[in-house]
Amino acid sequence: MGYSRAVVKGDWCFVSGVTGYDYATMTMPDDPAQQARNCFATIFAVLKEAGFAPGDIVRLQYTVTDAALVDAITPVLGGAMGDIRPAATMVVAGLIRPEMKVEIEATALRA
Repeated sequence: MGYSRAVVKGDWCFVSGVTGYDYATMTMPDDPAQQARNCFATIFAVLKEAGFAPGDIVRLQYTVTDAALVDAITPVLGGAMGDIRPAATMVVAGLIRPEMKVEIEATALRA
């Protein structure tokens, strides 16, 4: 399957779904809030490398494996986004590995 972490087309950056993997320790934490933090750390690093900033995010899609996780991750989502108010969708669905509880996909538009 073809895959890119992100694709830049003109002023757009499309970041593929990112799970909560911790690349510093090469582990997947069990805590859904930590997984969400790791997702944003990866997304922000990818955006920076592509010449974008978190404030350029215009769309997010959150996928969680269980609706019961929403209360645990909501503070993380709000903290990561701050005053940024992208269009967003949250879906409850399975992910490809059982240890994955959260996946976040982002779209950014450079102003």
